Amino acid sequence: MKTIFSTIIMVVFTIGIQAQNRLENAKKQASENNELILLNFSGSDWCIPCIKLHKNIIETDEFKKLEAENVVVYINADFPRNKKNQLPADLKKENNSLADQYNQKGLFPYTLLLNSEGKILKSWEGLPSENALAFSNEIREIKDNQKH
Repeated sequence: MKTIFSTIIMVVFTIGIQAQNRLENAKKQASENNELILLNFSGSDWCIPCIKLHKNIIETDEFKKLEAENVVVYINADFPRNKKNQLPADLKKENNSLADQYNQKGLFPYTLLLNSEGKILKSWEGLPSENALAFSNEIREIKDNQKH
């Protein structure tokens, strides 16, 4: 009986460790790889500017290079409204926590560039006016200026 109880405790503990939130994981990764964190608040199924932001910037090759070249760690805090698009409860809770910390006004889309400690370096309210290349270059420039 003790073995079964011990096994259950270990499984629960292991799951708890794996369920660390994305921001903490991103901070760790950003710190280890000298990266920045891009946190985007979106309403993927109701916010037209959010949908355009993802289509015209986040899903482009230019932006994907930022991730591949260890320039940014990307986090999307999504707030879908349609029942079929609802997120798992733990992800909803995490997104709400991120909004409490970084998006108290409830802006959509709202994009933040953070350092590895979670300090805001730049923010974009609404759909950025830049195209994907200009947006990516601006992030690269900010990262380059962070080097000592």
